[in-house]
Order: sequence, then C-alpha cells, then structure tokens
Amino acid sequence: MLVNEWDMETALEVREEEGFERGLGVGREEGREEGREKNRMELLALLDKGYTVEDLRRELTRTETASRTD
Repeated sequence: MLVNEWDMETALEVREEEGFERGLGVGREEGREEGREKNRMELLALLDKGYTVEDLRRELTRTETASRTD
C-alpha cells in the first residue's frame, strides 16, 4: 500500500532541496538585476563627467579584457 511506503523524512528533504534551488534562482536573478543597475549608474556617471561614446567603448573593452584574465 502507498501509505506504508511514505517516508516523511525523504519528503521533507526533497522539499528542502527544491526550496533551496528555488531560492538560489531568485537570489541569482536579484544579483544580476543589482549588477545591471550598478552598471547603468556607472555609465550615467561617466556620461555626466563628459565621457564620449568612444571613451566608454574603450573603457568597457579594457574592463572586459581585464576581467577575462582574472
């Protein structure tokens, strides 16, 4: 019978794992959004300082190259 095979400990472990994975996904998405917002604010600050599009391109290219070597 199915009721006799039910293991509450296993069910709780599975629920905990699934909840952790769901929370991890939410946290990652929140972190990505924070990163995007930070990048937007940094770009706006550079534009306010008078950086041109070429300056920004050079800066972003330099930053991307440096992060790949880390």
